[in-house]
Amino acid sequence: MESPRTRRRHRSRPSRRRPPAHTALVVLAIVGMTAGGTAYVKARAHSGSGHVSSAASPSAASSAPAGEEESVQPVTEPTVDRDALLSTALAAVTVPSGAQVSAAVLDLDSGERAVHGDAAFDTASIVKVDILAALLLQAQDAARRLTAAERAYATKMIENSDNDSASALWRSIGGADGLDAANERFGLTDTTGGDGPLWGLTQTTAADQLTLLQQVFGDDSELSEASREYLQGLMESIETDQDWGVSAAADGSGWALKNGWLARSTTGLWVVNSVGRVTVDGTGYLVAVLSQGTASQARGIELVEAAARAALSAFTGQPAAASAGSSVAPVSSASPAK
Repeated sequence: MESPRTRRRHRSRPSRRRPPAHTALVVLAIVGMTAGGTAYVKARAHSGSGHVSSAASPSAASSAPAGEEESVQPVTEPTVDRDALLSTALAAVTVPSGAQVSAAVLDLDSGERAVHGDAAFDTASIVKVDILAALLLQAQDAARRLTAAERAYATKMIENSDNDSASALWRSIGGADGLDAANERFGLTDTTGGDGPLWGLTQTTAADQLTLLQQVFGDDSELSEASREYLQGLMESIETDQDWGVSAAADGSGWALKNGWLARSTTGLWVVNSVGRVTVDGTGYLVAVLSQGTASQARGIELVEAAARAALSAFTGQPAAASAGSSVAPVSSASPAK
C-alpha cells in the first residue's frame, strides 16, 4: 500500500500513457510445494510482445491477486476407526454371564491394529511363548545358542504345551524377574510374571500379547531373525489336538498359535486364551484373544473362537462365521495350567 507522501508525488506528476494492453501478460507460476502435496500458485506480471486471448482462463480469473499465494488442499482418505469396528464386531458375540473376553488384531500388511478391552487376564499357557522369547533374548545377549536340553524343553513346551518343560525354562530365565526384564525390552507394559513357580498366573492384556506377537513375527524386534524363525516354527507345529482358538479365523492357508487353558481352584471357572498368526485371503494377521469366567473349557474355546472370527471381520469386512463348536476334549482341572 502506498504512503500518503507517495500518493501526493504521483498526483503532482503529469499523467503518462498507459502501456498497450497486449504488452502485459499475467504468468502463473508454481512457487512452492508442501510436503503434504499442497501447491502454491503465484501470479506475476510479465512484459512482452504478442497478443493475449480475450477469453480469460477460469483458473487465472479466480486466482489470488498478484503477489499472493493460493493454497490447493490435497484430497485425503477417510480414517477408519478400527477400534470402533472391533468393538462393534465383538458386541455381536455371546458372552456367558460373568465371563469376560478381550481381543487385539494387527494387519501385517497395512500395520493397522485394534484393541478391545484393557482388563488383565491370567495367561495360563500362552505365557510359554513369552518364556521362550525371554530365553532366546538372554541367549542372544550371551552370544550363545540354546543347549540341547533347552531346545528339547522348548519343543515340548510349545508343541505339546508340556508344563514340566515350561517350569524348567521358567527357572532358567530367572522366573518372574527374568520374564519382566525381557518384556520391558519387548515393549510390554501391562504384563507381570507370576509369583514363584506359578508362571501360569502371569498377568497380561490383549494389547501386550499383540506386542509380544510383533516381536515374534515382525521385523522390528529385539529377537534376531534366527530366534524369530525358531519360535515361529514351533508355533506352526503344535499338536493337532490343540488346533483351536485363533486358528478358527484362518482360511486354511496358514496359521501359527499357542493356546492356554486353566481352571482356577478358587472359583472353578476357566481361563481360556489363544494367540498367534492367521492368514485370510493372503493377508497375515496377528490375533490375541483372552477370556476368563466360563463354566467349562469347551465353553471357553467356543467363546475364544467366536471372538477371533468377529475380530477378523473388523479388518476383512467379511461377516464372522457362526461358531461350529470344538471337538477338543476338556483338560482335567488337576493340571495347574496348559
